[in-house]
Amino acid sequence: MIATETLSPLATSAPAQPALPKGLAGTPDDKDMLRAAVELTRDIATARAAIYWPDMLLSATLGYAALAGAILMENPVYAALSGVVSALALYRALLFIHELTHIHKTALPGFRFAWNLLVGIPMLIPSLMYEGVHTLHHARTRYGTADDPEYLPLALMKPWSLPVFVITALLLPIGLLVRFALLVPLGVIVPPLRRLVWERASSLSINPDFRRRPPEGDFARMVFWQELGASAWAIFVLWWSATHSWRPLLIGLAVLSLTALLNQIRTLVAHLWENEGEAMTVTGQYLDSVNVPPPALLAPLWAPVGLRYHALHHLLPSMPYHSLDEAHRRITAHLGLGSTYQKSNYPGLVPLVGRLARSTMMPR
Repeated sequence: MIATETLSPLATSAPAQPALPKGLAGTPDDKDMLRAAVELTRDIATARAAIYWPDMLLSATLGYAALAGAILMENPVYAALSGVVSALALYRALLFIHELTHIHKTALPGFRFAWNLLVGIPMLIPSLMYEGVHTLHHARTRYGTADDPEYLPLALMKPWSLPVFVITALLLPIGLLVRFALLVPLGVIVPPLRRLVWERASSLSINPDFRRRPPEGDFARMVFWQELGASAWAIFVLWWSATHSWRPLLIGLAVLSLTALLNQIRTLVAHLWENEGEAMTVTGQYLDSVNVPPPALLAPLWAPVGLRYHALHHLLPSMPYHSLDEAHRRITAHLGLGSTYQKSNYPGLVPLVGRLARSTMMPR
């Protein structure tokens, strides 16, 4: 008779593996892609003042010149066309705020101050509205979670949420005017209001549950001067309009509303918005983000200053905008067309909006 040994299930089975989250959050990191992205681009990772300064200054100059044309022209068609040119140029100038959050503070001496003086404060979007907030969106454990100030699972929401998301951007200039001309001065004498405004209305975030922490140290001093400048400008603009003419202000608000609308449309397609709140790997974050590389001809208009490479930006957050096109070319050539890297490349704005709209209509 042959004796048999009875083994317990614990002795025969492999250790249980933790279940991966659903969707892109369960994507393991593609280490070859991550390594290639860093190693292939080290020599182009320095911000070049000879590109940043002329680009920002020319964009701002064109934007304000076209805005003056929209205000002064009597022909409504020419005025409207001038307004569109102004919105596009100021949009490009404004999006340098994104670069300010990622480049080292000593990389471009004087650039932050000049940008705030020429663009941020006149448009009532000083860099305090983005600095210290946008970097949370890139945090490894925050992206796509409830703690991410710049993430909403739009693809998983109701179809009506998309047009509401886009249209609300039109009200941003009025909200900023109220914030700086009324709420910030009142907050000086009403501390609870000051705390509320800082927590809820001091960042370009889209997550309604985000609450901003109080500023500290050097950043708090920067916030003080930027809010002082923006509030003084907002109060002056309202006073001048009330004593002279409301026409320049109303046209300016219309132009800035168009600029805000462009940015909201870009934001709508910057990600796939498919994460359900789980922390994601870097590769998962990349695949939930979007590149619109050439030959998409209109991408530089609706996603300027390198933001057509938003997925690549999530791989290399500190890469200056002027190097992203070359970085994309190098990584594509190295990894090939069948790589993970290629999965975040899309042909244009319309297909991305269509994909997102279809996602909202799927049964859950």
